[in-house]
Amino acid sequence: MSAHGFTHATRWLALSVLGAMAMLPALPVAAQPEAYPGKPITIVVAYPPGGSTDLTGRTLAAEMSKKLGVPVVIENIGGAAGAIGAQKVVHAAPDGYTLLVGANNEIAINRLVSASVKYDIKDFTPLGLIASQPLVLVASQKSGVKSIDQFLSVVKQNPGKFSYGSSGVGSSLHLAGEMVKEQAGLFMTHIPYRGVAPLTNDLLGNNIDFGVYVLSSALPHIRSGKLVPLGTTERQRSAVTPDLPALAENARLKGMDIGTWYVLMGPAHMPAPVVARLKKALNDSLQSPELRKKLEDASSTIAPLNVDMPRFLNAEVAKYKKIVDYARITE
Repeated sequence: MSAHGFTHATRWLALSVLGAMAMLPALPVAAQPEAYPGKPITIVVAYPPGGSTDLTGRTLAAEMSKKLGVPVVIENIGGAAGAIGAQKVVHAAPDGYTLLVGANNEIAINRLVSASVKYDIKDFTPLGLIASQPLVLVASQKSGVKSIDQFLSVVKQNPGKFSYGSSGVGSSLHLAGEMVKEQAGLFMTHIPYRGVAPLTNDLLGNNIDFGVYVLSSALPHIRSGKLVPLGTTERQRSAVTPDLPALAENARLKGMDIGTWYVLMGPAHMPAPVVARLKKALNDSLQSPELRKKLEDASSTIAPLNVDMPRFLNAEVAKYKKIVDYARITE
C-alpha cells in the first residue's frame, strides 16, 4: 500500500472509532466530595448561656468562623451536668458540622459518678485543648482562716466540725475538695449546691466555712475582700493571680493538680480530612490576639498547641477515677 493509501485508511479507521464512541451512552461522572466546610457549623455548649464554658465556646466560634469561612453558631443545651449536650454530639453525624466545646465534667467525670451516662471518651473525636483555669479554695470571713497552713491546722484539729461547698456532686469543684481531704488526711463534710450562686450566698452569709470555685467566679468576691483565697488547685500558680500560692506549694498538698479545662470535640469516626481542617482552624484561632485577650481576661490560660489529646484525656480520667473511688462519689 502506498503512503497515501495508508494515511487514508488510518484516517477512516480513526473517524469510525470516534463515530462509534459518540453513539455510546454517556458514562456518569464520579461525584466529587463537597469541600468542607460547605455550610454553617454548630458548636454545642452543654450549659446555659453565661458560664465559663459558654464564654469559651462563643469566643472560639467567632474566631473559627473567620478561619473556616462559614458561620459557626452556638447551641446551648443544658442539663445533667453537661451530659445532655454531650450526648447530642456523640449521636450526631460525624461530618464535622456538629461539634462540642466541653469541660471536664461532661467529657471525663460524669461517667465515673453516674451510671445513667452511657457515652465514653471513645465516643468522641478529640480535636484539641482550648484553655484551662484553676479552681480556688476559699474561706468565709466567719471562719477566721487566712492561710492554707491555718486551714490545714484548724480542720485537722476539729475532725467533722467544718464543711465545704461546691457547685454539685461529681463536679470538678467537688473532686478538688475531696483531693484536698485525701492529700492532707482531713475529715470535712461536703455540701453540694445547685450551682455557684447559692454557694456564694451561703459563704457571704457566713452559713458555710469553705468553698471551692472556678477562679473566674471567685475573683470578684476575693478582690472585694468578702472571700479569703487560700490557694489555687493547679500545680503551678495562675498567671491571673501570681500572688496567690498554689495549694501544691504546701508540703501536705504537693500532689494537688486539678482545674477546669475546655476542649473541642466531635463525634467518633470523623473523616481524616475534616479532622485535619478543624485542628488547623483551632490552632490558628488559639494564636489570635483577640481570642487570647478575651479568654485571659476571663481567667483562662490558653492551651499549648498540638497537645496529645488521647494521652491527656486518659491521664485526666485516671486522676478523677482515683478521687471518685477514694471519696465514693456517686449520684
